[in-house]
Amino acid sequence: MAQEAGLDLVEIQPNGDPPVCRIMDFGKFKFETQKKAHAARKKTKQVEIKELKFRPTTDVGDYAIKMRNLRRFLEEGDKVKITIRFRGREMAHQELGDAMVKKIAADITEEAVIEQYPRMEGRLMVMMIAPKKKQ
Repeated sequence: MAQEAGLDLVEIQPNGDPPVCRIMDFGKFKFETQKKAHAARKKTKQVEIKELKFRPTTDVGDYAIKMRNLRRFLEEGDKVKITIRFRGREMAHQELGDAMVKKIAADITEEAVIEQYPRMEGRLMVMMIAPKKKQ
């Protein structure tokens, strides 16, 4: 029947009892499945990790610009790594870095969730922020 129709006999379920076969154009079927897989891959978004660097002495204007960028990154669906870098004697005043981190966390509670709480890595204080899931 398949040869008369100019199509292929394709075994769909070989382990079934009896095995299930189907008459179809196998080349067209393969092309359509590849096309569906490509469309599914195209729709997925690759999550990037953006990094924002602060200092314990970052002033109000610079802070506002960095927060605007932080919000933009979160809206685009990217994770953000916030780094506070201590230089020289600033290491003796890590409470300034803690205050900066708490201020950042308070400012973005509506848009984001803190994925990794602040921790010290040598002279850096690092915190990871991810966008909130949309319902």
